[in-house]
Order: sequence, then C-alpha cells, then structure tokens
Amino acid sequence: MKAYFIRRLLLVIPTFLGITVMVFAVTRFVPGGPVERMIAEARSQQAGMASADQDQPLSQGQIDALNAYYGFDKPILQSYGLWLGKVMRGDLGTSTRYYDPVIDMIFDRLPISLYFGLISLVLVYGVCIPLGVAKAVRHNSRFDNVSSFLVFTGYAIPGWVIGVLLLLLFAARWEFFPLGGFVGDFYEELDTWGRVKDVVWHTVLPVISYMAGSFAVMTMLMKNTLMDNLAADYMRTAVAKGLPFRRAVFHHALRNSLIPLATSFGNNLSLILTGSFLIEKVFNIDGMGLLGYESVVERDYPVVLGVLVISSLLFLIGNIVSDLCVALTDPRVTFS
Repeated sequence: MKAYFIRRLLLVIPTFLGITVMVFAVTRFVPGGPVERMIAEARSQQAGMASADQDQPLSQGQIDALNAYYGFDKPILQSYGLWLGKVMRGDLGTSTRYYDPVIDMIFDRLPISLYFGLISLVLVYGVCIPLGVAKAVRHNSRFDNVSSFLVFTGYAIPGWVIGVLLLLLFAARWEFFPLGGFVGDFYEELDTWGRVKDVVWHTVLPVISYMAGSFAVMTMLMKNTLMDNLAADYMRTAVAKGLPFRRAVFHHALRNSLIPLATSFGNNLSLILTGSFLIEKVFNIDGMGLLGYESVVERDYPVVLGVLVISSLLFLIGNIVSDLCVALTDPRVTFS
C-alpha cells in the first residue's frame, strides 16, 4: 500500500502541471486582461473631456510597459516557467485589481470557506447516513416516499437558486434572517455570546444552500447500497442463524454500505476549502468562492491562477484521501 500511495503522489506533479498549463494558456489568449481593463478605466476617466486621442488614452510606450510588467511580452512557455518558479517559492503573484499579494488574499478568506465547508460536510454525512438507513429499512413506506419527494425536489434545484429563494422568503419578506454577509454591521460592539448568535444567524441559510446539492446524492446512495447489502446472502444467513435484524444491519450491512460514500469523502476536501462561487456570491460571503468569482469577472488573472493552484492541489490530494478511506473501510482492498 505504501508503494501505491507513493506512485499516486508522484502522479500529482504531471497532473498539476497539465491543469495549470491549460488554464495559464487560456488566461493569455482570452481578451479583456488587466491591460485592457486599465485602458478602459483611463478612457472612462476621460469621458466628457476634449481629447485629440479619445479612443486610445494610453500611449504605445505605456502599453508596452504594462505588458512587460505583467509578463505578456514574453512567449507563453517562458511566462509559464517564470510563474511556476514563483509558485514553487510560495509566491502566487500580486492582484492586478487590489494590488495585494494573492497568497495573503487567499489566506484571509480561507477560514470563512473552511467554516461553511466543515459545517456542511458534518451535517451532510451526519444526516444523510441515518436518513439513508431509515429509508432502506422502511422501503416503500410513507416515510420513504415523502422523504424521497423532498430530497429529489431539493436535488432538482441548484443550491444557489435555493439560496435566492431562501433570501426572498426568509430574509426579504419575513425578515427572519439577514440578507447576506458573514457577520452583522454591529458585530464588533457585541459581547461574546452576541457574536456567536450573530454568526449562527448568518450561517443558517448559506449552509442549507450548500447542503442542497449533495444531500440527495448521499442519501440515495446510502439507501440503495444498504438495500443491496440487505438482500445479500450473508445477511439472510446471519438472520437465519438467529442474529437480530437490527444488529445484523448495524454490525454487518452498514459497514459494507459505507464503502461508496468513502470514495467521495476525499473529493469533498476541495469543496470544503474553496467554497462555492455562486452561493458565496448570492449571500455576499467574503470567502474563497466569492474571491474566485470576482477574479474571473474582473480578469484578475493572478488571483484566478492562485485559486486554481489551491483548488487543484486539494482535489488531487482529495483523490488520494478517498483511496485511503476506501482502504480503511473495505478490508478487501490492499492496493498491492
């Protein structure tokens, strides 16, 4: 098993290089980069003013200097090599919009996405596993049919759409919850207990939106897998020998049913830390997701690439963690 995981770790390097090369090339060829944005800003500042060269507010020398500053004057492979060398030293560059180090911007927002991601992960697994077990044991009952209807209704609607609906109903109309943000305007003036309640108050609706997408998948996966194991020969043999059905479910069938869920556990690491672009945008949560969304819209390429580096590494490591979870859950797996 040790040799297997060493090989998987070594495969992270070429996969990471392939991902970053592709996205780096896209950022170089897609129009509307930082230089074009500066030209547009300079043109807007000159709006309404008499100018002989209204269409081009910057001289060619200034444009060439900006291209040299951002590395657009070099061949793409040379620019990629320079950027990768900085990444290996822990330097993700400087934002072309805020002029702050990208690594600082990411780590400032990482705790917020980590907060929502961990809560969502705990609730998804903590609710979906017992609910899937209950649905499998009570298959075709009223409880199973009603819960399936609710689960699939939530699954059919994207999480960010559910977030918009929740904001319209519970924030805008009934004013039970805030319209967005991570904390309220008077957070600094509250005592400790007041701050805890304020954060929880701002957490409820985003967490529901986070859970909507994966809730149905995990619940039905748990139910269907457990039903397959309940119909297996070893379960019928265990019950026939006098083992109580409840004990047979929790001591035999449940562990085998957790194997498919273990395969997706590691992949959730990237979602935990990088957040959701659209959900954080809907609720105006200043996390990794909102940072990535705004950087794409504003063509802030250093931030786009910085978020890509973090998310791709987490996804690749998450795949290895998934294999490890499978090995711990299924004794038949040896990875020899």
